[in-house]
Amino acid sequence: MDAYLHPLHPLLALLAPFLVGLLGSVHCAGMCGGIVGALSLAPPRARAGAAVIAVHSVAAPAVLDAAAYNAGRIASYAAAGALAGGLAGGAARLAALPLLQGAAHVAANLLLVALGLHLMDAWRGVARIEQGGRFVWRRVAPLLRRVGPPDTPGRMFAAGVLWGWLPCAMVYSMLATAMLSGSAAAGAAVMLAFGLGTLPMMTALGLAGARLRASLRAPPVRLACGAVVLGFGVLGLARAAGGLPASWLAAVCITPGPAP
Repeated sequence: MDAYLHPLHPLLALLAPFLVGLLGSVHCAGMCGGIVGALSLAPPRARAGAAVIAVHSVAAPAVLDAAAYNAGRIASYAAAGALAGGLAGGAARLAALPLLQGAAHVAANLLLVALGLHLMDAWRGVARIEQGGRFVWRRVAPLLRRVGPPDTPGRMFAAGVLWGWLPCAMVYSMLATAMLSGSAAAGAAVMLAFGLGTLPMMTALGLAGARLRASLRAPPVRLACGAVVLGFGVLGLARAAGGLPASWLAAVCITPGPAP
């Protein structure tokens, strides 16, 4: 059985990535919320001379665009998770590197701590971490121009696939978790759970736009979400160090279970 999914029922073991995506998506509001809103609403599919669709509109075309964009984005997350889980799982089986596995789940939880502090406006080092992924983005960004204007669900899906590779510390922390999963399928499941966690926020950003982004920048919201994400990271580090029992903490800690 895959290491990450071993301690609990597989669906319960995916609770932590889902909650990190749900709460950490406040970070998405500032990082790419404006881009999502622009993609979801431009160009509006309305007849010439008709009133411009309001930013908070939930008209069918806007909902379809948001769904297509997010489906593409989450598909990229799942593909990256499968790649990370498959490669890392194969390396572990071939080389039997438990120290590498231990370092990976410590790194994953440290990234969660960093993200929590960032959301709480206590530390801005996350921006420097995200700079490390720019070499990937430099190769992906030109493809957006080839996709063309996001005026059809197909193009919105393609734009979402490409935006799924945008450098993001939150995504990096989940990819480190996917590396611990032990297989491509389990790695994809981790990233799918994470992506589904971000879905409510990213869909709302696409439909509500600037109004919602302003609300999410409120210090109490960022402080509360950041504190929970920080707590996940701290608990994961404590359990990884052997300071906490497995029990129910396996559902909220990013750390691999014992070998089967």
